[in-house]
Amino acid sequence: MSMFFSILSDFFQMSMKSNEEDGNQTEPTTFILLDFNNEDLQVLFSVLFLPIYLVTMAGNILIILLVVNNQHLHTPMYFFLGNLSCLETCYSSAIMPRMLVSFLTGDRTISVHGCFAQLFFFGCLAGTECYFLAVMSYDRYLAICKPLHYVMLMNGRICIMLIVGSWVSGSLGISVLIYLVSQLRFCGPNHINHFFCDFSPMVRLSCNETDVVEKTAFIVSSLATLPPLLITVSSYVCIIKSILRIPSTIGKQKAFSTCSSHLTVVACFYGSLMIVYVLPNNISLIDLKKLLSLLYTMLTPLVNPLVYSLRNKEVKDAAKKTFKLLLRAH
Repeated sequence: MSMFFSILSDFFQMSMKSNEEDGNQTEPTTFILLDFNNEDLQVLFSVLFLPIYLVTMAGNILIILLVVNNQHLHTPMYFFLGNLSCLETCYSSAIMPRMLVSFLTGDRTISVHGCFAQLFFFGCLAGTECYFLAVMSYDRYLAICKPLHYVMLMNGRICIMLIVGSWVSGSLGISVLIYLVSQLRFCGPNHINHFFCDFSPMVRLSCNETDVVEKTAFIVSSLATLPPLLITVSSYVCIIKSILRIPSTIGKQKAFSTCSSHLTVVACFYGSLMIVYVLPNNISLIDLKKLLSLLYTMLTPLVNPLVYSLRNKEVKDAAKKTFKLLLRAH
């Protein structure tokens, strides 16, 4: 990832040098992230967010190790879960380490090239997560509504194709958007009124016309969220209908328990994401949008391992088995 980060930075640097040659104004080499504009809360935020980040990383890495090392978890559902945990690990690391450094040291500067790279990774991973959640809901739909055809419709080859397709879909749109943003000139203030390099706060600093970029961003974000959301909602409508047809109460509970964890993650992620980007860009709402942004940048990656480990018997059994083996080894 560090090599890819370096390549991205070089690309952005060349693009911005080209822009600078076209204009007479000197472009900034760094941006300043204003985060929450409250010096008194820096220590409190550090004490609160650092444990959240560590728990998020530990929980998601643990799920990855459990899925890899336990044979009975080598099923499509846990294959997707392991990939989601891998994505959440990268997703958290794209934003939180830089934010924590800002809280601990007071240094809010970030290079322009680093800011573009952070925007790329955030957009790519967020878009990919939308498709991952849709794939997981489709997997639960097949398992509950089409159980006799599940093995045929969700074999290893199809699982890999769905994962690769999700990554490609998440990467393509943001790559186009990043290229367009990198062609803009930033010649005015260099203060980004956010705790990470998000699209809207960055574009506001440009001294170019941004209509094309903003329209492209709308199209890209719509393609990244609406189709997978439609698949997710449709899958769960079918799942709920199938569950309601089950005659026994125990059968209904067992069927719903297999997808309730995933539904919790979906509701948390899409709910917070939509609230933030549907709210108007009024100055009075900026601080509120920052706080709500914490939900999909921090809460969702944390909820994923907690929900799947605390509410999933197979994961808990695999964790107990793994810990017992480790204790015996010592």
